[in-house]
Amino acid sequence: MTLITQRMTLAEFLDYDDGSEISYELENGELIAMPAESEINRRIAMLLLIHLSQLGIASERLTLKTEIVVIGSRASVRVPDLMLLSEDGALALEGAKRSTILPEMPPPLLVVEVVSPGQEKRDYRYKRSEYAARGIAEYWIIDPAAERVTVLTWDEGLYEEQTYGKGELIQSSAVEGLALNVDRLLSGS
Repeated sequence: MTLITQRMTLAEFLDYDDGSEISYELENGELIAMPAESEINRRIAMLLLIHLSQLGIASERLTLKTEIVVIGSRASVRVPDLMLLSEDGALALEGAKRSTILPEMPPPLLVVEVVSPGQEKRDYRYKRSEYAARGIAEYWIIDPAAERVTVLTWDEGLYEEQTYGKGELIQSSAVEGLALNVDRLLSGS
């Protein structure tokens, strides 16, 4: 849902505070209220976070709900469900007043979106091109309703797509040792 008719700049968005607990994204200058997270989406993100942590990835490199400024026709800020930062990316965020990855900061190594009902076009289409423009090494689209996981891997300026369904093992090229069964991931347990 778009909240204001006047388009915002990135600086205006970063200064925006309506005093509510509502989470917002900025899409081509438009302030968009994010729907409340479903329990399955939250569980999937947490399962993946725990799995990445068990691989020995430092906690400062793992982040939930951190904003990332993406490249669009106007100012856009996305809030992925989970990101894995490079060591340089984690250092760039250290001490920041707001958990936002700015354009001059290194891109995350991995961005994960868990698709919410009605948000399919945003996750599969718009965010795909925005994350590609940032040069993010790997982008996972986890779709509980469709029972599939799409892994987009950055290769020579474009994303190569691999789709995994029930009973298959997802393998990451960006994160050594990351391999998960689709059924387990989609169950969130």
